[in-house]
Amino acid sequence: MAETDWHRDLMNALIQTLVVYYAADPMVYVSGNLLVFLQAGQPSAHLSPDVFVVKGVAKHQRPNYLIWEERKGPDVVIELTSQSTRDEDVEDKYELYQDTLRVPEYFLFDPLGDYLQPPLQGHRLRRVAMNRSRSKGTTAE
Repeated sequence: MAETDWHRDLMNALIQTLVVYYAADPMVYVSGNLLVFLQAGQPSAHLSPDVFVVKGVAKHQRPNYLIWEERKGPDVVIELTSQSTRDEDVEDKYELYQDTLRVPEYFLFDPLGDYLQPPLQGHRLRRVAMNRSRSKGTTAE
């Protein structure tokens, strides 16, 4: 759920931009703010990324995303951080995306520039752990 109008508008703009970008590929699913369930029979094991892209999965409307049925988790996740979500996005979700879901690319964006320095941070999954990429083009392990 978006914390502010700016977060909501940016989340919708990112989703729509990615939908247009991948429009010609029937095997790329783009969504956001949708419940992603991690395990069958575990209704409490879920999360709702602000924006996510799954390559190799048919594009169609879904009531939610069931990883065990799709046989694939997200390839890219974008979280728009805010005062109320920053700790979860930087710590809990980071570990979940890295260790459990093995998401190849995870981006954090603080649209107001209040909490993250720099406000755009990218993480790319490498062999064992994610590398942290900063918006200024530097990478830290």
